[in-house]
Amino acid sequence: MLKGKQKRFLRSKAHHLNPIFQVGKGGVNENMIKQIADALEARELLKVSVLQNCEEDRDTVAAQLSKGARAEIVQVIGNTIVLYKESRENKQIILP
Repeated sequence: MLKGKQKRFLRSKAHHLNPIFQVGKGGVNENMIKQIADALEARELLKVSVLQNCEEDRDTVAAQLSKGARAEIVQVIGNTIVLYKESRENKQIILP
């Protein structure tokens, strides 16, 4: 569980990132969760964009992605979700 100071730090790091995944009409599926988990292992911090044609709301999508990839939700703002998961082998971000 991330503390407030850690979330602020991660939000500042994620500000300059572009979303690398999009959740659309199909919603969240197992393949997407696996790809996001792999990307989190490589990057630790990423953004996911929820498209307007997605049938589920953004909070539900964020909860499904964080549960499936075992990641922390840093922020849900607009239609963008920021996820963080500490990497096992490739640690890049040191939390305060």
